[in-house]
Amino acid sequence: MQESRKKKCTIRFEPSGLKIDVPVGTVLLEAAHKAGAYLNSICGGDGYCGKCKVIINEGQFQGKPTTLLTADEMRENVALACQTKILSDITVTVPKSHALETSQIIMDSDAHRFSKLAGEVRAGIFPFDPLVHKIYVEMSPPTVHDHTADHERLYLAIREQIDAPIMQTGFRILQKLPRLLQKGGYKATVTVGRRGQTTEVIEVESGNHSKKNYAVAVDLGTTTVVAHLMDLTQANTLDTEATYNSQINFGEDYIRRIIYAEQNDAFDEMQNRIVNDVNNLIVTLAARQGIDLHDITTVICAGNTAMVHFLLNLDSTRIRREPYIASASFVPPIRAAEAGIQINKRGLLYCLPSVAAYVGSDIVAGVLTTRLFTNKGISLLVDIGTNGEVVLGNREWLVCASSSAGPAFEGSGVKQGMRARAGAIEKLTFRDDGSTDYKTIGDAPPVGICGSGLLDTLAALLTSGIIDRTGRFAVDGQPRLTEGDEGRQFQLVPAGNGHHEIIITQADIDNLIRSKAGVFASIRVLMESTQTAAEDLDAVYLAGGFGNFLNVQRAVTIGMLPDVPVEKIQFVGNTSIAGAKTVLLSEKALETAEEIAKSMTYFDLMSHPGYMDEFTRANFLPHTDLSLFPSAGAVKREV
Repeated sequence: MQESRKKKCTIRFEPSGLKIDVPVGTVLLEAAHKAGAYLNSICGGDGYCGKCKVIINEGQFQGKPTTLLTADEMRENVALACQTKILSDITVTVPKSHALETSQIIMDSDAHRFSKLAGEVRAGIFPFDPLVHKIYVEMSPPTVHDHTADHERLYLAIREQIDAPIMQTGFRILQKLPRLLQKGGYKATVTVGRRGQTTEVIEVESGNHSKKNYAVAVDLGTTTVVAHLMDLTQANTLDTEATYNSQINFGEDYIRRIIYAEQNDAFDEMQNRIVNDVNNLIVTLAARQGIDLHDITTVICAGNTAMVHFLLNLDSTRIRREPYIASASFVPPIRAAEAGIQINKRGLLYCLPSVAAYVGSDIVAGVLTTRLFTNKGISLLVDIGTNGEVVLGNREWLVCASSSAGPAFEGSGVKQGMRARAGAIEKLTFRDDGSTDYKTIGDAPPVGICGSGLLDTLAALLTSGIIDRTGRFAVDGQPRLTEGDEGRQFQLVPAGNGHHEIIITQADIDNLIRSKAGVFASIRVLMESTQTAAEDLDAVYLAGGFGNFLNVQRAVTIGMLPDVPVEKIQFVGNTSIAGAKTVLLSEKALETAEEIAKSMTYFDLMSHPGYMDEFTRANFLPHTDLSLFPSAGAVKREV
């Protein structure tokens, strides 16, 4: 046994060509992690999602028995990577279904909204006062009649341009300051940043470099990471870039990643992954725009609470355990280099404040961006991602909650569910003759169904009478309704033209209904607790990537969103990045974000006495109480 542990074997992943040597008996998914080969694994390696299928072309392996592989797949050497141990040198083919594409990530759809925000900053709604300034100062050199020390002379010059009653300077800058000022004839550029009530002198340079002041705003998403490069002197967005969060290898949701990190002592690895993602985005943006990393003085991040903890390597273990608390909700500015972020060595990293373990700074940014906190009327903000966060309120009060809502609409627990990429069905209806009309991303042959397509499918099955209000199949004798390995299933798209058939199973439908029920139940808890009726809502804001693509009327049809006039529902795009950018431009916006986070009342749904009742009632289409959905009776049957 000791010998076999020491023996190494080589794994080659195709078509990437990545190779790695690992001990015999290593689990294939773990080997892929180490090799840098991405394999889709929603469950994080627990063996129940069935997404990490690969083809083993040659070599010996040992797999655990599983119902997630058909007899045909096993004959063709298809294996679940998380349930397969390597016994010899092998070659593995990673199917195209594992490919990650960034084409559907919402990077810049909020550009017109941010232009408006930047205009508001310039107009004085939020005074233009970036968190980090570069100030050019010209000082009179000391004389026999002016004995002011260099350090104090610098402070006087800074205070002539900005309000900075409390200031501090680092020891190393203090040491080199006299030489810098003398060399430049007492003409210098000072980089100053706000750290709470204190203004820190970050750097002093001879000459005038005040026009080279750049920053990067980052949306730390569980699935995707988005970065915007900004010119702080002009309040302009210069470029945008995005990538998939490389922590995905360890689980699609952050709870799964926390569990993995605990079990494998991998918190450093989690931090390294997300920091590398951020650094790669920053380097890419800087290179594309011809900007020196030294001139990027600030990074600001917004994201869910767990992702901020991963970035800073804070203890995230209590996020998933009672009493479900964060290590920090209001993280003070730190030196970016301390977190491993590659900008100016003394540049600052800001993280927007969060509310609770499950309502993060991305939601605070959303409230800031939508101006929900200034509205006289009551508004609802819904952000459906890996989790579903909701905020209800106006300028007098704000309440919020989070439910585990998004996984099914991101492909978890759905047999042919997938992320939004080429070949994913994103829209689906039934024609009058019962055939399916669908659209795929990129007009590619269908390979699965993404979130918006799953929502469309659920609504189409309901309005066509193929399923009833409980979600059960209700059309006996329908040729497209068959018995599969996992029970009854309905054929949405027949096989042909180089693609396999696309189906939806009874288990898929049940998972989708539970996910939509989680969203609506959280909304109902907030509305009931504040005695808010649907007709009281002035606006419903839909944030995030999923919200940007869903069909609003169908979301109401299945009971995911309140039954309000469609014109009241607004898509607001990536409010996380938009809010982060607004804060970069104005210290007042940061103060406002902190006030928002402090003022929001968080409802812990797991301990809320009414949540499970609301969730149970929402596990129907659209709901057990049809009076909540008056438009449901007017929905036109699609077949």
